[in-house]
Amino acid sequence: MLNRVRSAVAHLVSSGGASPPRPKSPDLPSTTSAPPAAAPETPKSPPARPGSESGASAKTVETRASFSRPTFLQLSPGGLRRADDHAGRAVQSPPDRGRRLPWSTGYAEVINAGKSRHNEDQACCEVVYVEGRRSVTGDPREPSQSQGLCFYYWGLFDGHAGGGAAEMASRLLHRHIREQLRDLVEILQDPSPPPLCLPGTSGTPGCSDSTHLIGPQSCWSSQKEVTHESLVVGAIENAFQLMDEQMARERERRGHQVEGGCCALVVVYLLGKVYVANAGDSRAIIVRNGEIIPMSREFTPETERQRLQLLGFLKPELLGGEFTHLEFPRRVQPKELGQRMLYRDQNMTGWAYKKIELEDLRFPLVCGEGKKARVMATIGVTRGLGDHNLKVCSSTLPIKPFLSCFPEVRVYDLTQYEHCPDDVLVLGTDGLWDVTNDCEVAATVDRVLSAYEPNDPSRYTALAQALVLGARGTPRDRGWRLPNNKLGSGDDISVFVIPLGGPGSYS
Repeated sequence: MLNRVRSAVAHLVSSGGASPPRPKSPDLPSTTSAPPAAAPETPKSPPARPGSESGASAKTVETRASFSRPTFLQLSPGGLRRADDHAGRAVQSPPDRGRRLPWSTGYAEVINAGKSRHNEDQACCEVVYVEGRRSVTGDPREPSQSQGLCFYYWGLFDGHAGGGAAEMASRLLHRHIREQLRDLVEILQDPSPPPLCLPGTSGTPGCSDSTHLIGPQSCWSSQKEVTHESLVVGAIENAFQLMDEQMARERERRGHQVEGGCCALVVVYLLGKVYVANAGDSRAIIVRNGEIIPMSREFTPETERQRLQLLGFLKPELLGGEFTHLEFPRRVQPKELGQRMLYRDQNMTGWAYKKIELEDLRFPLVCGEGKKARVMATIGVTRGLGDHNLKVCSSTLPIKPFLSCFPEVRVYDLTQYEHCPDDVLVLGTDGLWDVTNDCEVAATVDRVLSAYEPNDPSRYTALAQALVLGARGTPRDRGWRLPNNKLGSGDDISVFVIPLGGPGSYS
């Protein structure tokens, strides 16, 4: 069994050599000291520039520069060409030689079957050091007073309408998280409850000054309990918003827009807990002793229908007179005016009948179902980063007001369970989940990991490769097919496999 699994993976997977690192991005200043030797920060993703032509348009140059793959893949120019080959669709993983990803994390990816010019997925895996900004007492911090914090970071970014937003988020989102955590370094290391207010700057009234409070305080019988965990969740949420705002500013600062948008699935490990933040249709599950624990959910026009309809109801100007916030089982026809038809609005989960009026002939804000569901007949995801210039087709009506950059964050406490080396957290872009369900992923986890020794660090890369290969399928006369002859995924596929009980101590 062991030889069969290894030989199959080796036959289908290719790898490459090393590529030069990219200089640090100036977009977000680095304001912390260098991390300690035990927790270095991985170099950022380098751009792939296969060449340039004099006289090429700015748009062409920008498109080429935006094509990059994660640095940890260490792709040579030849490897980069194989990674960009839609016909061969070779699976890419970090090489066995050299430095491994933190926690012996496994990673694999494959390009789409021609859906877009390049692979629009991006990935990031970092160990990030956070130095505190100030003491909670307001006193200047002595250099030796705090040791700072380290967090482990994994991110998958599924781009659409171009790879610019995904590439930018893969370089910078973890830096925004670091900046948001800087105020919390000392607080998170103190077991006592978090302070209500941080010390004010010079000339700013502090929380002890009650003269600026207005109104009766009788309703505040007690202070709400705020946990350290919720502070980390808030830091991640704010980091997503700041990343999205930076993308909006980019076109004003540099004279060009960030290309497209992206879904973002991020994992942060800090002080014994795993935080999974998702904005989009990528997903994460934990497979623990055969049990499946969902760590995210998809955000699509169907799952967020009521939020979208409520916004359209409260702000009808966002619909531009072209759309209706109501949903009908199908498009309403003019001949059905005056008839009673099934509908539902922002308050309803079921269906009812209403008399069709002239306004109901407009196109529905949310239409279609499953993977064909769309907001304003344009986009199939409702949360993510970027998309600041996305407009309704043949219209100037912006779609961004209906899209949220805020992630849903779920927390898993690693210290509450005794994990074995076969317990893993699987992250995948929708290219995986479109053709693979949770039970099939869990079965692959069991099949692949059982073929390797528990202390073999390559087992998690082999698992990531098996998941990608299983979703991609094999080439046949009528496209890429799965063993059951159904269509394989024609999308970009990216997978992280994070072991929860293998390497090191998590305390």
